[in-house]
Amino acid sequence: MSTAIRLIARFKAQLASQVVSMGAGVLLMVLLARLLTPTKYGLLSYAIAVFGVLGVLSKLGIAKSCSRYIAEYKEKDPEQIPHILRTSLGLNLVAIGVVAGGLLVGHRHLARLLDEPEMASLLLIGALFVSFDALKSYVQLILQGFEKIHQAAMINAVDSGSRLVFAVGFVALGLEASGALVGYVLGFAFATLLGFWVIYRQFYSGVSSADAIENGLRRRIGEYAVPLTATNTANTLDKRVDIILVGILINPVAVTYYTISKQIVQFVQTPISALGFTLSPTFGAKKADGNIEQAARIYEEAVTHSLLLYIPAAAGIVLVAEPAVQLVFGDQYSGAVPVLQVLAPFAILQSITKVTSNGLDFLGRAKDRAVVKGVTAVLNVGLNILLIPMLGVIGAAIATVITYFLYTASNVYIIHSEFNLRTRLLAGKIAHIVAVTAVMATTVSVVVARADGWVSLVAVVTLGVVVWGILSVVTGLLDLKQIASVL
Repeated sequence: MSTAIRLIARFKAQLASQVVSMGAGVLLMVLLARLLTPTKYGLLSYAIAVFGVLGVLSKLGIAKSCSRYIAEYKEKDPEQIPHILRTSLGLNLVAIGVVAGGLLVGHRHLARLLDEPEMASLLLIGALFVSFDALKSYVQLILQGFEKIHQAAMINAVDSGSRLVFAVGFVALGLEASGALVGYVLGFAFATLLGFWVIYRQFYSGVSSADAIENGLRRRIGEYAVPLTATNTANTLDKRVDIILVGILINPVAVTYYTISKQIVQFVQTPISALGFTLSPTFGAKKADGNIEQAARIYEEAVTHSLLLYIPAAAGIVLVAEPAVQLVFGDQYSGAVPVLQVLAPFAILQSITKVTSNGLDFLGRAKDRAVVKGVTAVLNVGLNILLIPMLGVIGAAIATVITYFLYTASNVYIIHSEFNLRTRLLAGKIAHIVAVTAVMATTVSVVVARADGWVSLVAVVTLGVVVWGILSVVTGLLDLKQIASVL
């Protein structure tokens, strides 16, 4: 089977999983926003942001380091795989125990520190949240290292679906934010148990194992986890600390506006997230085989097609944000509209990093990415502290876009040093995409003011998609034969 066919098969599986995850996530976000008050939804989002920061300590980059060495040793020396799995799981369980224990003992003190006493019960549940969240990430990354994208996709779909059922069900029963959080935990738990069962049956039970782990391998797994931990820490600062700062410097309602806006942008990332997850181990495998040129061409195609989708998508978000937010969430969430519009370029930047950042880890450039991520994360915190008091929640959105642009540009530079990308070709295609987007946006802006209901909003979006599709085909950015072949 050719590389292209394998990648397409894996991508389809991951995309199907991401579509299920996105659908469940959108429903979960909308239903919780409708069932909870903006304040309660803000407290829930605030707590989840705190768990995200603590989750770095419960993961420590161990699973991704293990995934990298599984990708290497499954071909090089398969008998080392059981040792790699045991070592990484043991380290991960120790980290989880420390963080979960800390939350059990100090949840009330942490709630007082955050100036939100009502969060104490949520933080207590957080001991289970961070534990199962870390374990779910562990099994997904292990399966990614084995290039078992179908199974990893299944884990993701089970998590998203069960989380939706339990979280909404408990809130509907009157358990409010605490019930929603228990629903999250149960979703993680079901996915984790399924993942461990798959790993045990396919890659551990009955698999021949070397008498002892290779000399120095345990140390290398730990050492490679260090830059990955630094990257994860910085990544979490980018994703979570801004939410925490909004909660500290403003209030939970502002957290709601910011969280909803950011989640909408992240839901738009579904296709490219699937592609990035699929391609990342392939870049490392191609480099190990000495086939850098093929890896570079795969990367160029991925970036070009992602920008073809996300530059117009960002323009569309700006144009339809107001009617969409009011129709989906209600007038009480209209404060999220300007935040969502400012965050629209974030969708473009993420579309690039989704096919770049994880690939750098499999290319052995995790340390370089960690340095860049650390610098931009610190800058993001500083800008949030500066801009939030001046501009309110919009200041947090501006800080996110500025720092993520710097991070994205640095990632592209690093991967260019690996692949020697054809920059002139890429620049020409991006110019064509911008031109197509400008025509589409002009067309949509003429009619968007008439979007006052679901039918008219769908009609406006459909018009934009049709204009984009026709222009993309006419300019050669989309090849209908190629699309039909892939489908």
